[in-house]
Amino acid sequence: MHSFKSIKVIDSGKSIILQRNNDTSVRYHSTWLRDNALDPKTRDVNNRQRLITLSDVPINISIQSAKLDKTGTNIFLTFLPEKKDLSFSANWLEAHAYDTKQHNEKGWIAPDLKMWGKDMSKNIPNVDYESAKSDKTLLLQWLKSLYCYGFAKMTGGKIKSGALIQIADLFGYVRETNYGKWFEVRSEINATNLAYTNLGLQAHTDNPYRDPVPTIQILYCLENSASGGDSTVVDGFNAAIRLKEENPDYFNLLSKYCARFEYSGAKGTHLKSRRPMIELSPDGELIAIRFNNRSAAPITDVPYEDMESYYKAYRAFSNIINDPQLTVNFKLNPGECFIVDNTRVLHARTAYSGAGTRWLQGCYVDKDGLLSTISTMLEKK
Repeated sequence: MHSFKSIKVIDSGKSIILQRNNDTSVRYHSTWLRDNALDPKTRDVNNRQRLITLSDVPINISIQSAKLDKTGTNIFLTFLPEKKDLSFSANWLEAHAYDTKQHNEKGWIAPDLKMWGKDMSKNIPNVDYESAKSDKTLLLQWLKSLYCYGFAKMTGGKIKSGALIQIADLFGYVRETNYGKWFEVRSEINATNLAYTNLGLQAHTDNPYRDPVPTIQILYCLENSASGGDSTVVDGFNAAIRLKEENPDYFNLLSKYCARFEYSGAKGTHLKSRRPMIELSPDGELIAIRFNNRSAAPITDVPYEDMESYYKAYRAFSNIINDPQLTVNFKLNPGECFIVDNTRVLHARTAYSGAGTRWLQGCYVDKDGLLSTISTMLEKK
């Protein structure tokens, strides 16, 4: 429970400053406060959506008066020229404070994400399907781990074609693509994708040629009696940060310039995208990795003067991704699956051959479904 010990109007009513009990302070602008008001005339009480536009907020808005309640847990403001009274809780204000230290370096990672390497092999987030389905607390814990690490396993599923959709239904909605609602991962004659062969595959993110790229991927095992075919995952964020630490110039090149990706292996399909291998938000947050040598198109967005250095950076990043110290290896059994955040975690497999069969099915689920499910489950607690 947050509280403040004093409040003061500053800058001729353009802002307020609140003093915390630890003698630190936080400021808020009048326009921001009015725009984010929580009263029923500003926001719908049922869906929380805003009922006004910014044009409805007077351009000359100011705060006439400000006061705290006796406990310091709520503030009360009067705005001019509307003569509108509004209140905010200290908890809400602290949760949405923006008068904070801003990130000033490229490649920072959201604080609720944890990077990992080979040591993750002993602590893979794992849950039984039936248990997660019946125990919401257990399901929430597993979903939070999936978000935090970008990778998790699930066991105890049905050994039945299409069973992976039941996994997706636990937290989101399947994204259908030209591959269908789900796709088969096993050897095919004249395969339309190298994933449909028995060849080994380098660690990669799926479908970088799509815009937007698929965000959550499920790979579900129905049979795995072949020799080889082990699965591998790599934390792409960890690999990118290591590249930054070893050679900041290489990190900057791969985040500054766009690579190009392309796929036209299936009849009637030709997909292209133009995105950096290491994607940063405008304030420098590391938000996505796109790495797939099989789908890389000729790179044409790097100036001649930087192309040689770009390829050195590309090679260095590839070598880091291939480092055994960053990889987690495992073999799926029928009825088991693994799920990855395809914008962060790369996956691979070893080649397989000989007697036996390897049959997996895969599908994509939008990440917003995962985040929404976590948020709503937390709200109900």
